[in-house]
Amino acid sequence: MRRRSFIQSVATSFVSSSSLPRRGNGAPSVSTARGDVLLVFFSRAGENYFNGGRKDLTVGNTEVVAGMIRDALRCDVFQIKAVDPYPHSYDATVQRNVLEQNDKARPRIANLPASLGAYRTILIGSPIWNVSAPRIMLTFAERYDFTGKTINPFTTYAMSGLGSVVDDYSAACRGAKLGEALAIRGEEAEGSRSEIDKWLRRIGLVHDRRPVPPREPSSR
Repeated sequence: MRRRSFIQSVATSFVSSSSLPRRGNGAPSVSTARGDVLLVFFSRAGENYFNGGRKDLTVGNTEVVAGMIRDALRCDVFQIKAVDPYPHSYDATVQRNVLEQNDKARPRIANLPASLGAYRTILIGSPIWNVSAPRIMLTFAERYDFTGKTINPFTTYAMSGLGSVVDDYSAACRGAKLGEALAIRGEEAEGSRSEIDKWLRRIGLVHDRRPVPPREPSSR
């Protein structure tokens, strides 16, 4: 009952699983929802860098990856949304990010949950902007006590892979254990289900179903 009360208390902050995009073919071999896992992500649609040019995205790359993780785990999801939304324009977003990095800003997040409750594993995803996670990710990371929790970061990127996120979250997430991180090239997000599945297996959140051996015929 305590866990149900917690979920209900922050229900307005969590994304309905049906609202995230569904991508790719098939799903990993997992049969039960992961009530001890929270998926947290920030993503930006609109004009994005894409193979040296620009592309207008209806769904941001990180949200595409988050949708695949959600499909695999059927876990709770919190989508980070800025109180002051980022611009549609790629160049305007780059300019704002540079200012936020220079100012060491902590942009405000809408509808933050009061607590992370009984979650034991938290998957934190974002794009990489100028070699780092957007500053809004530190707003989230510094807010909570992560003692007894494992943080597994994931990123979408153009050139910088994980950037500095592992070091950043190691410093910002008080008490957390940092687990294996995953970096997905943004232009390849749509086709990344296999890579995501392998990562979820490596960190122990998805397991193969073992085939049931045939029963020996009765001697009677």
